Formats: sequence, structure tokens, C-alpha cells
Amino acid sequence: MNNPVNSFGAQDTLNVGDQAYEIYRLDAVPGTEKLPYSLKVLAENLLRTEDGANVTKEHIEAIANWDPTADPSIEIQFTPARVVMQDFTGVPCIVDLATMREAVGDLGGDSEKVNPLAPAELVIDHSVIVDVFGNAGAFEKNVEIEYGRNGERYQFLRWGQGAFDDFKVVPPGTGIVHQVNIEYLARTVMIRDGVAYPDTCVGTDSHTTMVNGLGVLGWGVGGIEAEAAMLGQPVSMLIPRVVGFKLTGEIQPGVTATDVVLTVTDMLRKHGVVGKFVEFYGKGVAEVPLANRATLGNMSPEFGSTAAIFPIDDVTVDYLRLTGRTDEQLALVEAYAKAQGMWHDADKEPVFSEYLELDLSTVVPSISGPKRPQDRIELSDAKNAFRKDIHNYVEENHPAECTNLDEAVDESFPASDPVSLSFAEEDAVPVYSAAKGAEGRPSKPVTVKGDDGEFVLDHGAVVVAAITSCTNTSNPSVMLGAALLARNAVDKGLTSKPWVKTSMAPGSQVVNDYYNKAGLWPYLEKLGFFLVGYGCTTCIGNTGPLPDAISKAINDEDLTVTAVLSGNRNFEGRISPDVKMNYLASPLLVIAYALAGTMDFDFQTDPLGQDQDGNDVFLKDVWPSSKEISDVIASSIDRQMFTDSYADVFKGDERWQNLPTPEGKTFDWDPNSTYVRKPPYFDGMPAEPQPVTDISGARVLALLGDSVTTDHISPAGNIKQGTPAAEYLEANGVERKDYNSYGSRRGNHEVMIRGTFANIRLKNQLLDDVSGGYTRDFTQEGAPQAFIYDAAQNYAANGVPLVVLGGKEYGSGSSRDWAAKGTSLLGVRAVITESFERIHRSNLIGMGVIPLQFPAGESAASLKLDGTEVFDISGVTELNEGKTPKTVKVTATKTDGSTVEFDAVVRIDTPGEADYYRNGGILQYVLRNMLKA
Repeated sequence: MNNPVNSFGAQDTLNVGDQAYEIYRLDAVPGTEKLPYSLKVLAENLLRTEDGANVTKEHIEAIANWDPTADPSIEIQFTPARVVMQDFTGVPCIVDLATMREAVGDLGGDSEKVNPLAPAELVIDHSVIVDVFGNAGAFEKNVEIEYGRNGERYQFLRWGQGAFDDFKVVPPGTGIVHQVNIEYLARTVMIRDGVAYPDTCVGTDSHTTMVNGLGVLGWGVGGIEAEAAMLGQPVSMLIPRVVGFKLTGEIQPGVTATDVVLTVTDMLRKHGVVGKFVEFYGKGVAEVPLANRATLGNMSPEFGSTAAIFPIDDVTVDYLRLTGRTDEQLALVEAYAKAQGMWHDADKEPVFSEYLELDLSTVVPSISGPKRPQDRIELSDAKNAFRKDIHNYVEENHPAECTNLDEAVDESFPASDPVSLSFAEEDAVPVYSAAKGAEGRPSKPVTVKGDDGEFVLDHGAVVVAAITSCTNTSNPSVMLGAALLARNAVDKGLTSKPWVKTSMAPGSQVVNDYYNKAGLWPYLEKLGFFLVGYGCTTCIGNTGPLPDAISKAINDEDLTVTAVLSGNRNFEGRISPDVKMNYLASPLLVIAYALAGTMDFDFQTDPLGQDQDGNDVFLKDVWPSSKEISDVIASSIDRQMFTDSYADVFKGDERWQNLPTPEGKTFDWDPNSTYVRKPPYFDGMPAEPQPVTDISGARVLALLGDSVTTDHISPAGNIKQGTPAAEYLEANGVERKDYNSYGSRRGNHEVMIRGTFANIRLKNQLLDDVSGGYTRDFTQEGAPQAFIYDAAQNYAANGVPLVVLGGKEYGSGSSRDWAAKGTSLLGVRAVITESFERIHRSNLIGMGVIPLQFPAGESAASLKLDGTEVFDISGVTELNEGKTPKTVKVTATKTDGSTVEFDAVVRIDTPGEADYYRNGGILQYVLRNMLKA
């Protein structure tokens, strides 16, 4: 931890009360005082880790003399203070560490030296699925099912907690990783070996940026990068541009933190912040509660920035106090931030690369959808927007979009008259009746017999209303606001529609505590919002099945139904295989849409129902006032809730404590396990890397369009019958009811390879009008349609390398390491796109796949590439000479012998990334360095 060089004589002592801490003073380096907060954190990191090799005096001077107007060009090595993981992405990390232990031993090294060198904490939060909902036993039953499904994985993680130093596991049923991070794990200022320094972290989930709200610089990385960081490898990065985002004014009554977040997401997406830091500043910052700051930080991946940070101030310290941090820690955070010039000064405006400003008083209620977080819709226009968008899913004389993995539906349904919602006289069971009107929207009323009687489903019906995800459940203003709205609705006699799957999945047990103290659970439950679990449920696709009758009606009649969730992700195919249109909304609006039952609804003019006297009830009649919300927050949340909830956070319940746990420093792999298998990354790996080679005779595995996300690439969601992954599981004795999700099986590469590029919404342009994980197999006569996995196996058997062609924003979304691991294990050697998002590009390199970009202004379409070509890529071998070529030559030979040639831009952006690529991947590089050490 200590700087062995200390070129600037920055080492000093900071006295706080009775304690003395060693620090590295920024004011020892001229120029750092004018830096934005986020770059001060990076500057201190370099100052403290200067070793004369990876981090030099020149690097420190480069950041001190940062030119805000310059494009990023100077590489630095950032050493995060700690690593945080969730279980979906964390399991493969620990699988890889366990495998590295064996590989080091096989190559003659000391296997027990493979340990996290930075504190690593894993929160099991992604495995709970909403199988049971709408009743008081839902939480217990879902946890019980979770343990039944995931016992093998949990035993493996318990083994890891005992086998590895500096690795801790937060057991299931505790909370969402990011909320646990801000409420408990985050230090804001770290202490290690007597040295005090800024808390920084990388996490295996893109929403790690939530901790930016606490002044902690951190962001999501792939599991690949996280493993390297755990093993002491710095994160290679370019000194970024920093976008200053000035906040002024105050939020108006009726507007929520979620509305602010969706507005900021929309603004920053339009501005363009990929690869940049966003830093909030200005007098308005002091008016932003910590929960709102965390909500804004959380959405950083949705607007594309690396981080979205708030500096440390009184609000930060007050939140640390509320959440139970010690008085000593509070004193250290304030003293350290002030000593280092990191305390927010609203009167001092740092120099930024770019500037944006938002007057909070101008924000209006909003939702976002139907398929991207940045597609913001003002609530007042939601009905009109829905009516426009639904034509993209159901259209006269156009095939309905396929929701079935097994075959594309070649059938179209005519748009009929618009519909209006009415109520049957006696029992208030909703029915749809045709209504004549000028406006048209597709309509296909289907009668369904559900558990609560008979009702009619139509296009646009809200079948999922979920209060879920770290973004909002960490925020008492929207959580208590939703509960108060539920209370007001119940008092008016309103009920949720019977076709809506309702669920409440808070991010921590503290939410349960303050709902109890405020006496609000009964109202939520009356509307069906029972506790289903503490974890990342609907937002990650763990929505669970819809009731059979509803699911059958949707699929038999190809209805386009909708989901409304308080999460941060709404990509196609993500939330439920039955649902095509997904909308993000505040927790209050989630409840409002459960009451409305359809997206074809205008809250200003359409009543939610009638009260006991038969009067129409509108949303404004049940919406809680700002004062109501703030009064309940003041009376129902206290410090003791946090200290009690986190007192034994690593201990777990009886189920966790009674798990049989394997012993030993190396893992005893079970050859019959379908959850945890030893991966092949180090099989036959020599101690020295082989020279890299050019790529010749490659075929196109997939030709993809714009905005292909890591959700489209990475295995995610449920495993469907008839797919290669299902066939593998069945061949290994797993019954259909026990398939579980791809996420839960991330520790088994055999399942994950088979699910790569298998998303039901993936459009591979090698095929016409087909959705899902299919391609053409050019090893077979006539190049027939085949599963991508099956075709890749045939290509491998014939020694044919593969390439993937893509459009703009390739790889946006979550930091899914399996999007890169699966790509590599399928045999893809290069991915050529118009542009990449940050995390996936670096992950591809980390798995030995070269990311290339078409020349500026060109695309597969403009070059008339249709995916039937054979590709040769030359110039890659320059990397063997220790330099990275700016471009490589790509030659695509068509079936008639004609060729298309272009110079592709090499997106290996730093010397560190070049080292990883030369070694065949980041883990191979780290392992070889371990052996040398």
C-alpha cells in the first residue's frame, strides 16, 4: 500500500481526535487543487501507488496538468481499494480463482498464493425468483425455493469464504448488493495498514456506480476485470473527460427522484457521455438528499458514463451517521476530505471538459420505455406514446413479433376498434368493450378464467407491476410515497386488476422495518404488493412465471402485454418471455399502473376506479403530498434500524449456517455438477505466451444491428425447452422444472456457451424475419438455419475461425463477463462494429477477442456486407513487436469471388490491454505474472 518512490514527498500524517493516519497529500503536487473531485480521487490513487514502473512521476504530473479540452490519450493504472460482487457474476469469479489455484500448482507455483489482494465482498442477491407472489407466505416460500435451486452454488461460495483470505459473503435474503454497499460496505474513506485514503471500488455489476452518491469513485466491470483487480492488477484506463452537471432549483410536489433520474438519463444520453465521468456540482447539490444522489449514480450505465459522482459534504456525513457508521469513521471522512480539498465547496466551480445544467424545478413526472431506459416519456403523454409504439409490435398486415424460441410466428392480426376500460355492475370484474372512436390501436380481446374470476386481456394490459431493483428501493421518499399511495387507494376502495402480477422486492431489510414502523404494509398487501424477497428480481429477469392461464392466453393469441417496474433496465426480452413492452417508472407509478391495469391509460382524464359512493377516483386524488412523505420519513426511519439489520450481516439464517461446506484450499470439483464446473481457460496453457496470429478464412457467426446489448449476447433469463442449453441439462439428468436460470448456472461454462447469442429478441441479419439464437451454418450444404451454438461447434470441428459484425453501441448494458466469455468460447476471434460501449469492449480483449471498428461513417450495410463472406484480417501480428496497430486490413470475399476491403480501427486502447491480448486474455496474463513473481 505504501508508495516506495514518493517522488513528491507527499507522505504525511493526519491527526483526527486521538488517531493518527498516514496520508498522501494532494497539495504536494501543484495543479491538483483545480481538478474536479473525481480526478482528485484518481490523482491520490496514483500518488499512493507510485512504483516507478506501472505508476510513474510522469503519470501523476499528467493528471495534475490535466487538459479538460483534450481527448483522452494518457493511460494510467488505477488500483481500486476493494471489489464488490453479486452472486451471478461473483460465482464465475470464484470458479476462476479456484481454477487458477490449480493451474498455478500445475505449472510449479504455490497455489495458496492465489488470494484476493484487495478486500472482496460478495452479496447473494440475484438468485431469488418471484415464483410465489400476492400472499403472506411469498417471501419464505421464494427463499426456500431459492436454496433448493442453488444449494450447490451456495456451498461453493461458502467454501470460497473459508478458502480465500479477504473474501466475505453476504448470504441470501439480506438485500441488493448496491444498497448493501451504500448502507454498510462502503467506507467513503478507507483505512488499511494505518494508511487513510479514498474508498474506491469496482464491481461485477454495472450499477456499482450507485456508491458514487456517497462520494466513492467506482464503476462496473466485467467479472474478468474484477478478478484481476482482486489479484492486485490495476485497472488500465485513460484519464477521462469529466462532464460537469450543475444542479439548481428544487423538485416540485408530485415529482419523484425517479422522474429526475429518467430526465437526467435522457439528457446525458443525448449529450453523449460514454467513457466519461459525470460530476454533479453547484448550489443545488446540497438540496439533493443522499438517497437521490445514489439513485442518480445508480443510473450511470443507462446514460453510458463510467461514473456519475457527488463530492463529499455534510449530506454524505449525515447519511453515514444515519446508517450506523462509527463516530470515528465520521470524523475521519470529514477531516480527510477537508485536508485533501475533496470537500464540496458550492462557491468554487471546478473546470470541466463539458457542461450541462438542470433546474430541478422543471422536471415533470415521467416513465421510460418500451425497451430502453433513455426513451423517456412524459407521463401526460404516456397513453399517446403507447398507442404509437404498439404498432411496432402488432401491426395490420405485418407479422407479429415472435415470442417463441422454437419458431417464428408467421401470422398477422388486424387492428380493430380502440377499446375502453369499463366495470361490470356487481363484482367490479373488469371487462373490455369495443368503443367506436377516431383513434385506432390494435385490439384483440381475449377472455381469461383466472383464480379471481373471469376477465378480458387485450394488447397493452399490464401483467407485471413490480417494485424492485436497487435504483429505487434504496430511496425512502419513493418507497414510502408508494406505500402512502397504496394507503390512499385502499381507503378509496380501489384494487389492483386481477391480471397484474404484483411484487415488492426491497433492496434491504431496513425497508421492511420502516414499513412496519409506519404501519403501511397492510395497504400494500391489500393491493397485492406482498414481500417476495430481498434481491434483484424483476429488473434482472427473475420475474418468475405469470399465472398459467394468463401466460397461455398471451402466447396462444400473441398478445402484446406490458410490464411496469421501478428498476433501471427494460431491454427487450429481459423482464419476461411473455412480455414485449417494458416500462420503467417510480414505485408510486408502479402501483398506479397496477390499479389501471393497462398502458392504454391517461392518468389525467381516465379514472382509476370508483370509490364507495360511486365517484370517479383519479390519480391526483390518491397521490400523497410531499409533506406527508417527509413526515413519515422523519417518524419511521432511525439509525438503530441500520445497526440492527447489519449487526450480523455475514452470519445468515439457519439455512445458510446449515449448508454442508467442502473443506480444503483447492476445490474438489464434482464431475456431475450442472452448476459449477472447472472452466477450460488454462487447459494446456504454456508458461510463455504464443505469438498472436492474423485471422484467415473466418466466417460470420452473426450480423447484428444497432444497440445490441450484453443482454442480447449474454445468457440471461430462464432456460427454454428445446434449446441447446436445455438439451445439455436433460442429457445430464436435469428435469425441466429444475432448469433454473442462466444466471444461476454461470459457474458452468457448458450451459453458458449454449446460451450465448440465444436471446429471444436477437435479430441475426443472416436470416430473414427470424428472432432468437439462430444463424446460417456454412459448413453444411445450402447453409441451413441452425442454433448458433450448433453452428459454432461445426465451425470449430472444421478449424474455421469466426467473426461477429455489429452496428452502433455494441455491447451496451450490464457488465456481463459471459457476453465476452461466451463469445470467445464459441470460437469468435474478432468483433467488428460501428462503435462499442466501454465495458464489453474491454471484456472482449480480456478474453482474447480483438474489437475492431468499421472506418468512420462506414457500416456493414454501407460496405454491402451480408454475412455470407469469408473474412481475412491482416496486421494483427504487429502486436508481437510490442506495438498496437492503429488499423488492420480486412478483406471480405463474397461467394462470386469479388472482395470488399477496408481498414478496421483497432480498439485495443491501452498498452495494458495489448498485454492482455498478447497473452490470450487477462487471466492468463495475471497467472503468468504470478509464476514469474
